[in-house]
Amino acid sequence: MAKHNVWMSVSDLMTGLMVIFLFVAISYMQDVKNNQSILTEYVEIKTKLHDKLVREFAGDTIKWQMSIGKDLTMKFKNPTVLFDEGSAELSENFKAILDEFLPKYFDILLKDSLCTRIKEIRIEGHTDTKGMPSKDADPYIANVILSQERALSVLRYYRSMPQFKALPWKDRNTLEYWLTANGLSYGKTLDPDGEYSYKSHKPIDPALSRRVELRIVTTGDEVLENFVNQNK
Repeated sequence: MAKHNVWMSVSDLMTGLMVIFLFVAISYMQDVKNNQSILTEYVEIKTKLHDKLVREFAGDTIKWQMSIGKDLTMKFKNPTVLFDEGSAELSENFKAILDEFLPKYFDILLKDSLCTRIKEIRIEGHTDTKGMPSKDADPYIANVILSQERALSVLRYYRSMPQFKALPWKDRNTLEYWLTANGLSYGKTLDPDGEYSYKSHKPIDPALSRRVELRIVTTGDEVLENFVNQNK
């Protein structure tokens, strides 16, 4: 009877395992490289847009008490230019700021080389925590309605401006693709320092919480979200 070469079989098995391991290692290295590229692109887009906005509004941020967040959120922090309790009506002070800010803001974004990386510009309305039974029995839903009305007030005001009406059709079409009005209720109320109260655990500042913010969402946000979902 012929004898089997046991050592040869083990050697072949080990060789096969090494080949499989090599392919797995190469695949893993490629995934790491792709992931690094995704994260690098996301950071670069955010950083470039942030730096551009900071430069362009350098002379206005103090005058308007406006901050530009790393997340590309534009925030107005002076309570006197925000909203009265329960109201979605723009104050005259806020209108004066918007008259200067909105045309310049959108002109910068429309002309920027990264405009193709902008997915959405969110006009986000916010409220304090006071309920309004006239809008809804549920205080949160009532404030969703009010915060949506505040976001719409800003959007409606911009669309009424001569600068918007004078835009070329292509630019108007781009803005209408970008712009959304979002009511966030009191989910992101602010404390007296202007920080999110749910994070700082400090008392809510009602006046600061009644506001509208503008935030740019880039294509990088979508790519990063897909990356996170795929790697859960």
